[in-house]
Amino acid sequence: MKDKEKIALFIDADNAPASKIDSILSELAKFGVVNIRKAYGNWKNCSLKSWEDVLHDYAIQPIQQFDLTKGKNATDIALVIDAMDVLYTKDVDILCIVSSDCDFTPLVTRALADGKFIIGFGERKAPAAFVNSCSKFLYLDQEDAVNKPVQKRSQSIKSDTKLMNLLRQAIDAVEEDDGWTMLGQIGSHISNHTSFDPRNYGFKKLSDLFAAIDLFEMKKTNGSVYWVRDKKKAKSLSKAK
Repeated sequence: MKDKEKIALFIDADNAPASKIDSILSELAKFGVVNIRKAYGNWKNCSLKSWEDVLHDYAIQPIQQFDLTKGKNATDIALVIDAMDVLYTKDVDILCIVSSDCDFTPLVTRALADGKFIIGFGERKAPAAFVNSCSKFLYLDQEDAVNKPVQKRSQSIKSDTKLMNLLRQAIDAVEEDDGWTMLGQIGSHISNHTSFDPRNYGFKKLSDLFAAIDLFEMKKTNGSVYWVRDKKKAKSLSKAK
């Protein structure tokens, strides 16, 4: 039996809400054991009081970083140095970064090159470059994607061109001759090249997301296997017959 995945958690306390730490650790528990837990910031700053209140309860090690130069984030540099040290000296499988700062994008891409799985948590203000570079990224604010996703209306989802292209491209890549595609294969294909998670769109499961969009049709086989087909593709196949 394979050992549980080992996770290293790095928190940019300057750019992350302390109120979500329980949700973060609960989500990480699905992937493995969080062996390393560190939070970075200037702990003399009263703005980090909310983090101070939870450090001991969750066995998180605070790493002090003074604001040496105004306008420069020394916290980010310290976090990156420690993360790289862990990657090369510790036995970890998953790297988790909690922040909404794009400064960590190079760290993520480097860790990915080493074969690590990267999980990111941040607020909606997190830059797309950082979000997309992670293996998986979950938003912590607004709709609380981790615990209680609030479903968006079908029309607003359909107007998300990037999402629609992502779903259609995944279907095209793995569909069978009749246009039908196993939902599991779609999910696997998407996860191979982007940090997509249906909870960021208000749905707990990928099947719920597809069901909410009238551009796709769904069916079940063997009582539990979901299949998806693009309605536009179904029409074109029907005319070709």
